[in-house]
Amino acid sequence: MTSQHELQDYLKKTSQAVKMLRDKIAQIDKVMCEGSLHILRLALTRNNCVKVYNKLKLMATVHQTQPTVQVLLSTSEFVGALDLIATTQEVLQQELQGIHSFRHLGSQLCELEKLIDKMMIAEFSTYSHSDLNRPLEDDCQILEEERLVSLVFGLLKQRKLNFLEIYSEEMIITAKNIIKQCVINKVSQIEDIDTDVVLKLADQMRMLNFLQWFDLLKDIFSKFTIFLQRVKATLNIIHSVVLSVLDKNQRTRELEEISQQKNAAKDNSLDTEVAYLIHEGMFISDAFSESELTPIAIDTTSQRNASPNSEPCSSDSVSEPECTTDSSSSKEQTSSSVTPGAVDIMVNEDMKLTDLELGKLANNVQELLYSASDICHDRAVKFLMSRAKDGFLEKLNSTEFITLSRLMETFILETEQICGRKSMSLLGALQGQANKFVNRFHEERKTKLSLLLDNERWKQADVPAEFQDLVDSIADGKIALPEKKSWATEERKPAEVLIVEGQQYAVVGTVLLLIRIILEYCQCVDNIPSVTTDMLTRLSDLLKYFNSRSCQLVLGAGALQVVGLKTITTKNLALSSRCLQLIVHYIPVIRAHFEARLQPKQYSMLRHFDHITKDYHDHIAEISAKLVAIMDSLFDKLLSKYEVKAPVPSACFRNICKQMAKMHEAIFDLLPEEQTQMLFLRINASYKLHLKKQLSHLNVINDGGPQNGLVTADVAFYTGNLQALKGLKDLDLNMAEIWEQKR
Repeated sequence: MTSQHELQDYLKKTSQAVKMLRDKIAQIDKVMCEGSLHILRLALTRNNCVKVYNKLKLMATVHQTQPTVQVLLSTSEFVGALDLIATTQEVLQQELQGIHSFRHLGSQLCELEKLIDKMMIAEFSTYSHSDLNRPLEDDCQILEEERLVSLVFGLLKQRKLNFLEIYSEEMIITAKNIIKQCVINKVSQIEDIDTDVVLKLADQMRMLNFLQWFDLLKDIFSKFTIFLQRVKATLNIIHSVVLSVLDKNQRTRELEEISQQKNAAKDNSLDTEVAYLIHEGMFISDAFSESELTPIAIDTTSQRNASPNSEPCSSDSVSEPECTTDSSSSKEQTSSSVTPGAVDIMVNEDMKLTDLELGKLANNVQELLYSASDICHDRAVKFLMSRAKDGFLEKLNSTEFITLSRLMETFILETEQICGRKSMSLLGALQGQANKFVNRFHEERKTKLSLLLDNERWKQADVPAEFQDLVDSIADGKIALPEKKSWATEERKPAEVLIVEGQQYAVVGTVLLLIRIILEYCQCVDNIPSVTTDMLTRLSDLLKYFNSRSCQLVLGAGALQVVGLKTITTKNLALSSRCLQLIVHYIPVIRAHFEARLQPKQYSMLRHFDHITKDYHDHIAEISAKLVAIMDSLFDKLLSKYEVKAPVPSACFRNICKQMAKMHEAIFDLLPEEQTQMLFLRINASYKLHLKKQLSHLNVINDGGPQNGLVTADVAFYTGNLQALKGLKDLDLNMAEIWEQKR
């Protein structure tokens, strides 16, 4: 019992101690813990209120999306409207997902986005039409640059990459209209054209003479040049926009890579801490992180309200507190995709253009500039062909065609400088017309030469002063037709011979005109370099024709039937030879002229001149042989009847000397002295051969007998008469060769 009482005392004391301990603990709990826990509960409550407030503000902002888009579209702010739609769609999918009142807003925004696509395409088409069809006299290169930049950014954002096709179609229409308007303006200025009678514009245009039509073409080329400059300025803006987007994509990709690397390093460095559950399933670490994120959420919400284009940021709803960390991380990712700038491309990842697409688009812009040049050239070709239907261009004289050719070449060069590439259609048309011109040019002159040769009587012609001036200009190294000076040529009388570098050339009238024709070919090459090879071929043909035809008329005696000459005299032959020599003299000059204008790979064509020179030399040699043959037949005829008997000189030798004098008289004034001497040496050789043959037939030998003396006297008479002729005094006749050598 004693033990029982003690146990009860212990229990009583223990109970009192426990009560005191509980009172102290209660006091400690009241003083130390209840206040702190209440503060934590208030912080959580406050955060939830802020979330609700931000969510409501975000919903109010989203609710204003459609009216704001309408306002932006009314001012053609397509990029801003698209950015706002994209931002709203992202907010609906991430932060306002499941909100019943916004269940139809997403589809409405999609339809609105499609409408904006159509509006941008229509707006770009309108802009293209306004830009390309405004007056060409306007000095402004670019029409509403900011509007163009905004449109291009919007089209790129929506991946509407076919807008270049719209611009291309508008360029074609504008090029047609430029030509049409120029023709209308020109025709309206010509009083001779009755537009009531001639209804078609093309027929009215064909009624213009060359000068009027040339002025029209010059006006068209001028308008096309301004047109291309404007197209280039517009396409440069589009090109720069595309490149800026490409550069922005690359920089964004680099920033994302850097951000990912930093986040990975940060995740690795985070220490894992134990979180203690304290109230309503919330963790202490979450409570403090929520309190830290609160001012950020408020700040980002205010920014979103201030700018509809800004990226939305907010927390999740109150009913989903466990998603707070995920929401904050999504906010960080969203805000990092925003790129500041005057005009931003804010597109989703699945809508963003790749570098390959942007690079291809940039190349298409450059190709479109080339296409603009091709369009202008194609329209110019059609304009030329419509005028050429009646053979108008083929009927142009040399001066007119050269003027036209230079205008077209200038336009081709200007368009190449503007667009950076040479268009070939107009160049091809020019080359085609140049070929036709060359054919007609050549046929006219060949026909003219043929008529001159067919009427040439092969008599020495007087040389007018203008032809002497022509030759003198060539001697100065200028292969060009000199300007006619009527007052100067009237005072100077025609000369008997043509003087070329100190040598006298007795020529026929045809050769004088041939020299002028040759210079026309050379000058045509200077004026139209593209026809150099064709002109070289045609000139070679002309020179060959002159050589062959003159050979037929003189050596072939065709002039007897063509112009009714009684006979082809030695004078005709010598004159023909001298004319050929004059042409041969100028062939190296002509060759050098063409060589300077040919490409190195075309030098093989110069062999034509080598062949022509050989043909001419052969012809000249044939004429010399013909002259010798004439005297050879005469010697054969006279010396075959020669008899060694008195009187001395015999009639045969007197006749021979007479014919030799006639020959000398015929050719001495035509051929140079050295050529005359060479010719008479050949004639003398023929004479010695026939005399030797006749003496052998008569058995007359160099024995000092009477017959030998008679022959020696006749030969001395022949030698004296021959050396008495002008220019033949020092001729080495070597008459000892007429005797048979003693064996």
